[in-house]
Amino acid sequence: MYLQLSNWSVVNLNLTAKTAVVTGAGRGIGLATVRTLTDEGVRVVGAARTITPELEETGAHAVSADLSTAEGVSALIDTALAELGGIDLLVNNVGGGDKATVGFLEVDDSEWAGTFDINMLSTVRATRAALPSLIERRGAIVNVSSILARMPGGFPVAISSAKAALTALGKSLAEEFGPRGVRVNTISPGLVRTSVYTDPDGQVGKWAAAAGTSLAEFVQQMAKAQNVTTGRMTEPEEVAALIAFLLSDMAGNITGVDYVIDGGTIKTI
Repeated sequence: MYLQLSNWSVVNLNLTAKTAVVTGAGRGIGLATVRTLTDEGVRVVGAARTITPELEETGAHAVSADLSTAEGVSALIDTALAELGGIDLLVNNVGGGDKATVGFLEVDDSEWAGTFDINMLSTVRATRAALPSLIERRGAIVNVSSILARMPGGFPVAISSAKAALTALGKSLAEEFGPRGVRVNTISPGLVRTSVYTDPDGQVGKWAAAAGTSLAEFVQQMAKAQNVTTGRMTEPEEVAALIAFLLSDMAGNITGVDYVIDGGTIKTI
């Protein structure tokens, strides 16, 4: 990837021959990130609970793992270290949840635990396992959070709470491991055009059905309700481009930052 900084200078991200682990790589932001990194010459291990044909087509080494469990994360990092010989870059992208209850009183303990396992503890476990290699190689981490960490009202309470914890974790990791050569940054997307918003059997599809409206109309109402300044969702490839930049040496003195990419949804400073 080349960044055109002016009409006379072009900057190469220079990621060729690096190694990377990307979680939640089967679709959406994770898949777009795998494609972007492999196009840059990065050797990638992509993890997903279900290996999709699209992930296999990227040429990355695909690993099937349940990253909501300690065993799944351990198996992933062990496989990555064996396959890659070491880890330069880690993208903790896996998240979401099988359930997404909005009202606090309706969220039981199992949903709280499951949501934190996949959105927060998956990152804790993967980072902890990969850090010895990342420290040795002076690597970089990008955690994918959400603007729900900053504007939780009206959204699934367990997910917004887990994302807030994830954003805080990124800052703590950056502070602790920055002196040892590892950069850690967070990306907080708003609405991103992924299967979450196009699959009628997904969570948003279920909300649309419960509201008695079509999925397309419900998604349009969501975007309008969030008052997106640009008037559109972010594309997965746009998030992936930001991730690639933050992983590169071009961002060599950027760490501990939470980058919002939401089309202007958040209006506060």
